Amino acid sequence: MNQILPNAPKANRLHIGIAGRVNAGKSSLLNLLAGQEVAITSAEPGTTTDVVEKTMELLPLGPVTLIDTAGLDDESTLGPARLAQTEKALKRADVLAIVVTPSGWSDFEEALLRKAHAAKVPVLVVVNKTDLSQPKPNLGALLELKRLAWISGSATDAAKAEDFRVAFKEAVRSLLPKLFTAPPTLLGDLLPPGGLAVLVVPIDLGAPAGRLIVPQVAAIRDLLDNDASALVVKDREYAALLGRLSVPPDLVVCDSQVVARVVADTPPAIKMTTFSILFARLKGELNALAKGAGLINRLESGDRVLVAEGCSHHPLEDDIGRVKIPRWLRQYTGLDLDIVHAAGHDFPADLATFRLVIHCGACILTRREMTNRMAECNNKGVAITNYGLAISTLQGVLKRALSPFPAALAAFEEV
Repeated sequence: MNQILPNAPKANRLHIGIAGRVNAGKSSLLNLLAGQEVAITSAEPGTTTDVVEKTMELLPLGPVTLIDTAGLDDESTLGPARLAQTEKALKRADVLAIVVTPSGWSDFEEALLRKAHAAKVPVLVVVNKTDLSQPKPNLGALLELKRLAWISGSATDAAKAEDFRVAFKEAVRSLLPKLFTAPPTLLGDLLPPGGLAVLVVPIDLGAPAGRLIVPQVAAIRDLLDNDASALVVKDREYAALLGRLSVPPDLVVCDSQVVARVVADTPPAIKMTTFSILFARLKGELNALAKGAGLINRLESGDRVLVAEGCSHHPLEDDIGRVKIPRWLRQYTGLDLDIVHAAGHDFPADLATFRLVIHCGACILTRREMTNRMAECNNKGVAITNYGLAISTLQGVLKRALSPFPAALAAFEEV
């Protein structure tokens, strides 16, 4: 893994979910891995009532987010609500650690295992509290029969803490998804070695003071990692910059909000796209999202459209998701559409009532969380696209913005 950074973005971290029955020692395991008291532990069942997250470096795995959850068999009055939060949190997990006691395997763990297998999430079984009693004789054989990776030990045994921590990290590393053993490139594969990309970056109210936003920073870093060069320019100076280059760039990438202007200023022979379309490929399945964009031309009056954001933020006066996209969508289609907004980790319970989901670029979500959202839409028969693809469609320039991705363009055109 080549992203060993103390401040690595949360979306770039390996997410390790920790789940199990009440009082199995999940929070003790979290504290052991973190090397500090992150979560409150107690012999009293149900101490962890809410999802607890800890971002840290867990070498040699690199930057990780540990997700501790409430007990699967929480029988308190708030149990159902806590379990619902647990399930939402575990949708973000790239690897799931199921913590069990030496007493063995129950229907609760079996149900969780089925959900993990359905979501194609690798599972590590952690047999905890072996300082108090030895595992049942048939437990190991059962786990081997299920072809599950497992380790045993005690998260509270200080004398053997390091051995347990090392065993956990080695077991997780053996289960790492391909995404983390060979991280995908954002745009480096779109240029030849030594190539040049021009990044068109408008500076507006959405850009933090003194900083660039996540997609722009990620693009610059990815170009450098792939031995390519980046020229960064504001949209107002872009046309003049092109005129000063003796050799045209290999790729132009722009913010979706200025895509129409950049397309007009870019010669047809130069490949160009948007940051959001690049993130559609990185975090989801670009062809499927391009196909979802094609549905915009099939909408009918009264259709429900969900505009979904991965993060929660204070809306700006001319917010892209809550103001601009709904306005452009109604102007483009001329239809009376029912447009609903959602933010954060939640999708509406009535997802099946929507015709189309227009999702943000998912820059703060993991790829697993985004693909889970796409799968949920697919299972409910709901089309999904993202901001960049939708905006380029509404500006009439999506075919141009998909010029580096012929398969995605074909998916858009087949709708």
